[in-house]
Amino acid sequence: MNDHGLELTEDYWQAIIQNNAAYDGVFFYAVRTTGIFCRPSCRSRRPNRENVRVFRQGTEAISAGFHACKRCQPDQLQPPRQEWVQGIAALIEQRYAEKLNLEELSQASNLSPFHLQRSFKEIRGCSPTGYLQSIRLRKAAELLRETDKTISRIGIEVGMPNPAYLATLFKKKYGLTPKAYRLHMHSTKKSVR
Repeated sequence: MNDHGLELTEDYWQAIIQNNAAYDGVFFYAVRTTGIFCRPSCRSRRPNRENVRVFRQGTEAISAGFHACKRCQPDQLQPPRQEWVQGIAALIEQRYAEKLNLEELSQASNLSPFHLQRSFKEIRGCSPTGYLQSIRLRKAAELLRETDKTISRIGIEVGMPNPAYLATLFKKKYGLTPKAYRLHMHSTKKSVR
């Protein structure tokens, strides 16, 4: 720590430029040229690194003369929309294998489908359906690497019972079909041994 706040480490800088919500509450950053401070997840324009100051608390940034960003509201404990979105993301992570749709998720959050979709996309950078799909594909990749289950069985376990649909989305994300991915992962493991 220096007299201007925390040191801007490479991890902190990467969190800022990637809008990484995992660092929200860990630190706040301020931009000298604008006089504004933000959460790491803020989707504002990328600042020049030399203009960034890092603080452990938002109150430290305020004491240093910075004003809270109106977009990410770092002076608020946690905006209600972020709480809703975190709750929906947790629900998706727990129930990814079930048949979930936007209507069901909106009922669980007591939000309209439109408001849920818009808020989720604004805060997470993708739609609830896109997030669900990414969780399912990540889990499918994990099962392909770590088990010998059939691709059909894996599809059912991750909530994508249509193998052709799973293969199409999987290839789009990973550049390989599930079968080719499994073969590649197994051959990589053997060559490491």
